[in-house]
Parts: sequence; C-alpha cells; structure tokens
Amino acid sequence: MFNKAFRGPFGLLGTAALFAISLGAPALAQQQLSIATGGTGGVYYPVGGGLAEIINTHIEGFSATAEVTGASVENMGLIATGDVDLAIGLADTVAQAYLGTGRFEGQQLPMIRGLASIYANMIHIVALEGSGITSLEDLRGKRVSIGAPGSGTEVNASSILEANGITYDDIDEQRLNFNETADALSNGDIDAGFWSVGAPTSSILNLATTQDIVILELSEAELAAAMAADSTFATSTLAGGSYNGVDADITVLGIPNVLTVSSEMSDDVAYAITKAMFENIAELQAVHPAANETTVEFTMSATPVPLHPGAIRYYEEIGATIPDALRP
Repeated sequence: MFNKAFRGPFGLLGTAALFAISLGAPALAQQQLSIATGGTGGVYYPVGGGLAEIINTHIEGFSATAEVTGASVENMGLIATGDVDLAIGLADTVAQAYLGTGRFEGQQLPMIRGLASIYANMIHIVALEGSGITSLEDLRGKRVSIGAPGSGTEVNASSILEANGITYDDIDEQRLNFNETADALSNGDIDAGFWSVGAPTSSILNLATTQDIVILELSEAELAAAMAADSTFATSTLAGGSYNGVDADITVLGIPNVLTVSSEMSDDVAYAITKAMFENIAELQAVHPAANETTVEFTMSATPVPLHPGAIRYYEEIGATIPDALRP
C-alpha cells in the first residue's frame, strides 16, 4: 500500500528504501501493492488474488497481495485514504464515490480513477425451495440479507427494492457477507438473500449442494423500474446450470465491476499494471471465468469514471479508441 514516503518518478518509495538510498546502498525489498477485494465467498477475492499473481510474476520490483474487505463502498474509501493501491468496486458505487452522490453524499472522492472494467456482476436474489418466496413482492415481512455493510451488494439491493416500492421498513434486513448469507439461509435464520457477484460464485455453489435453492426472476416491470432508477444496471442472463437445481436461464440485473486506483498512483505503475493484466489475461481467466469478460472493449463501454493516464497510455499504445468521458 502507499506509505507516507518519498514520491519518485515511479511512485512512492517506502521509508526503508529511502533510508537505503540515503546511505548509498541498493534499494531494499520490492514495492508492496495491496488490492482491496471483498469477502472470500465472492468473486472479488479470487480475481484480486489472480491479479496479484500477475503483478508478482510479470512486473519486476513489485509484490502484490489481495486483501479481504467489506467490498465496494469500503474499497472506495480505502483508495481515497491511500490504505490500498488498487480496489475493485461496482460501477454504481464507483460513480457515486467520484461524484459525491448516493452513499457518498457530501464525501466526494474526485481522486478515483479506473484502470479497467473487468467483468459484470449478476444480482442474485436467493431463497430456499419451499419457502414460498418466488417474487420480489414475497420479500415483504421476511428476513432478508441485503449484503455486508459497506458492500456494493447493499447499494444494489437498496436500489432494486426502493425502485419497486419496498423499503427497509417492509423487511427485516440483515447485513451479512456472502458466506454468512449462505449459512443463514441453510440454517433457516433468514428467508432470502441478495448477492451482487460474478457467476457462478462459491458461496451459492456450496449452498446449492446441500439445499434446494430458487433464484428469483424479476418481472419486466421490476427490471425496468430498477434500470430507470440506476443507469448502471442492465439486463443479463444467468445461464441455466450455473447452480445445482437452477436449470433454466434467468434474466437478472447486471452491473460492471471496475478496477480502480488513485490519481496519485504514478503513470508508470498504472501503465505497467494495465499492460500486465491484459497481456496475461489467460492467467486471470484460469482463476475465475468471470475474467472472460475482461476486454478493452468492455472497459471502454462500461467504465463510469475517468481512466488513469497510465492506463490511457497503454490503451493508446494498442490503438484503442478512448471516449472523451474517460479522459481525466
């Protein structure tokens, strides 16, 4: 992560390295980069771990580690304070942080920059077979996990419910992470749960091996209401067979995930990370199939905040057309 240290032409040097330079000795250990992800039951953590391995293997002089966090909302704050170097966040949360709206009203974080959009989340609303819950309206009066505090899942759940006339007063909301939500469903402690996550995700896969699950399909009117309330939503298809017992394709809401950094990151480091990720994307795809969506084209169409100049250097180098809105 960023240290309180000397800023050189290639970014920040830690105090130990600066001390070594002052003595005329060679710089010490590799520069450490931290990647804010989410809980271990989602997709952010394995994707972040895969990106860390690409950095470790392909960028000389750097070592990266994926950090477990509360996900999108918390991650934007960690970027702003310099406590992490890279962070994954849902597009609506990233946009809110950059603009100072929604969960970030009065707390605008104009230093947020994108490196790439890496894949789209699918919003899963999961209940158990036999619970009597088959629609969004059936959530009224029920115990519902809306996601971990500070997560993009909570932001998405709130948007979907409110757009369709359901408030937290209408449900018994529980703020649980993905693994906790799956465990609570299995144990009968809650009735339904929201996941905003790449599919398939381990916590639902594990739940579906021991319980018969249903994934709610929103009506066309409910989908339209959510998309009207949040422009970063789009419809997507959760393929039948993604989870045990879920055999038919289901239309769900989707939302991009953005790999972000601070504008304070040096251009050279941002360039090196972007280049290494795209040139070794097969290694990330081997970690999780969500990375099959990690393309330059997806970045140009789905990123809601300006790109870092270092990332732009890479995209220009490969001949990509960069929308004006993505230039700082």
